[in-house]
Amino acid sequence: MLWIAAAVLFAAPLGVAVAALLEKYPGAGGLYLWAREDFGPWHGFLCFWIYWFAVALTLPGSAMFAMSMSAYALGPTYAYLADSQSYVVISTLISIWIGLGTNIVGMKIGKWTENLGGITSWMLGGLLVLAAAVVWKLRGSATRMHFAPAWDWDTLSFFGSIAFALSGMEVIGMMGGEIRSPRKIVVPATWLGTASTTVFYVVSTLALLVLIQPASINELHGLADGTNVAAAALAWFWLTPAVAVLVVINSIGGWGGLGAAVSRLPYAAGVDHLLPPAFARLHPRWATPYISIIAFGVVSSVLLILIQFGDTMRAAYQALLSLMVLSGFIPYLYVFASAWKCGRRLAAASGLAVTLLTLVSSAVPTGQISNVWLFEAKLLGGTALMIGSAWLVYRRRLTHP
Repeated sequence: MLWIAAAVLFAAPLGVAVAALLEKYPGAGGLYLWAREDFGPWHGFLCFWIYWFAVALTLPGSAMFAMSMSAYALGPTYAYLADSQSYVVISTLISIWIGLGTNIVGMKIGKWTENLGGITSWMLGGLLVLAAAVVWKLRGSATRMHFAPAWDWDTLSFFGSIAFALSGMEVIGMMGGEIRSPRKIVVPATWLGTASTTVFYVVSTLALLVLIQPASINELHGLADGTNVAAAALAWFWLTPAVAVLVVINSIGGWGGLGAAVSRLPYAAGVDHLLPPAFARLHPRWATPYISIIAFGVVSSVLLILIQFGDTMRAAYQALLSLMVLSGFIPYLYVFASAWKCGRRLAAASGLAVTLLTLVSSAVPTGQISNVWLFEAKLLGGTALMIGSAWLVYRRRLTHP
């Protein structure tokens, strides 16, 4: 029910807003362009800067999950590496640069990384649903299903992560200048994307709950824990390694797609002389904003390492997710405000309400957080770093053009 609510109240309105703003402001730049035109250069820069940091946090968060899962591809002997902070962090750094590197050489190569990511998503979902269906037929569900959620602080915190998982349609706008006939393509693409993604998440969630009880699900490798149960029950010993490999391929494709799209943001800001001229530079051979992609990878890598200090890996992962959601949703205030000015009032009102709810929920610590003060300090410090650094860079470019 939470997935469906997030789809109807947030993801679908976001698609409506993006389609309207792409028609109003054609060209590359996305939410940077929209906020700049509607609210002024500073707001456009702040929107871009925070969003860019949010995606820089998304990469290590997603990569930590995938690399924790990757340990299961090595067989039961090496499954303990899924909880090894050193293994997960090092392998995460390597995988991020593989995903971004394929897009430095251009979309002709990079698009295949993204295509593989999309294909393996459905292969992964299909395997999980098939295994759960067979297990359910043999022994029933491990979880007693309650379709009405219990509204408490844990649910509120979780709803923010769900809404974040269904976000992303705004990425289309960042490559608006490279989309043929955006008016004909974007509207059906956003509706199809929202519907298919929601179905995927709902069915996958049900399948995992059939296999394992919620209290036993680990945020980093719960998917592997569930498939381990199915593999043991069905004697499908190939299942968990296969799922782990699919997760890794899927994630690398996702990182490449995000890196390719988000690199257009600093490129657009570089063209406007709000960032150093190097960010507006294209590769002489591949015509890609390679400086932006490299800078994106460096920031993601540094943030991944910094968030580990003072915490266990699970607590660091939770802090990373919360900061990712917090920073990722601040720019939606601009997107839906622009949609309101564009005349899409219902979509804007619904999107703004869920955005504000998600911003509040991101600051709520989950049960895995033992040191609440450290958790809140990381969120406050991270937010201050993003806004403060944006102001310093913006003022410097104005005073030293």
